[in-house]
Amino acid sequence: MKIAVLYGGTSGEREVSLSTGKGIIKALENKGHEVTPIDFSPEKMEEVLKLDVDLVFIGLHGRFGEDGKIQGLLDMLGIPYVGSGVLASALAMDKAKSKQIFSLNGLHTAKSEVFDVTDHGQFTVIEDEIKRTFTLPFVIKPNQEGSTLGLTIVKKEQDIRQAIEMAAHSDSMILVEDYVKGREVTVPVMGYKGKEQALPVIEIIPKNDYYDFDSKYKPGGSEHIVPAKVSETLTAQLQQDAVLAHQLLGCDVYSRVDFIINENEEPVILEVNTLPGMTPTSLFPDSAQAIGLSYDDLIQKFVELS
Repeated sequence: MKIAVLYGGTSGEREVSLSTGKGIIKALENKGHEVTPIDFSPEKMEEVLKLDVDLVFIGLHGRFGEDGKIQGLLDMLGIPYVGSGVLASALAMDKAKSKQIFSLNGLHTAKSEVFDVTDHGQFTVIEDEIKRTFTLPFVIKPNQEGSTLGLTIVKKEQDIRQAIEMAAHSDSMILVEDYVKGREVTVPVMGYKGKEQALPVIEIIPKNDYYDFDSKYKPGGSEHIVPAKVSETLTAQLQQDAVLAHQLLGCDVYSRVDFIINENEEPVILEVNTLPGMTPTSLFPDSAQAIGLSYDDLIQKFVELS
């Protein structure tokens, strides 16, 4: 097939996307496809408008890639693409909205509140409201951002203002939520609408205090245990919850669902990633490998599903 790969982008996750894109391009070429690589940015819209391909493989992360915008453009152009559509992409990117949907459908989420931070003069009011509503420690992060960019685990009251400012640098809305102590796990999901299946659960043991940007993308930044060392019952629950979350948002072809297993051994859902990383240190390929699916075969499977 003739396949264009969009990667790079202009979000804070550009470097990750460059690595993801290189992996996807090589895998598609290894499978005999004719590949057109595009290091995408809004300035390169002309290249997308003139595309003559059978399929677009979106290797972008974050804004203008994972939020539904590029999906909407491709829909208007009538070009098929790998992965979720406009609505699912936008909902998954909006952490507050997706958490509301999860909660309404019985999935366990951490208590949270969203704040508009477009007016910097309101930061003191927001800080006071956070102090009234949340008990330390808690998490402050951009509502629409990936790879833990702009995220702070706040342990002292004097750090609240700086955490607000850091999150506000990435987004006009910030999300504050209870800090859930526990084990970090993630569950890849793959398949047609209504026929998705969960891949093996992965436990993530970061070398840093939590699964931050360096832990995710630097070689040796974290240890991935596949399958996770959890009971069969909890594994089944995590996989069931992951597929449900994927379906509730209307995701398609593949996604990755992140959880914390709290101290009561209950899964607390964090978010759904509609375009999870496909770098050499990424989680989805590790889980696929555990069921005998190589990186190249995984990318080919996404093409076939699409």
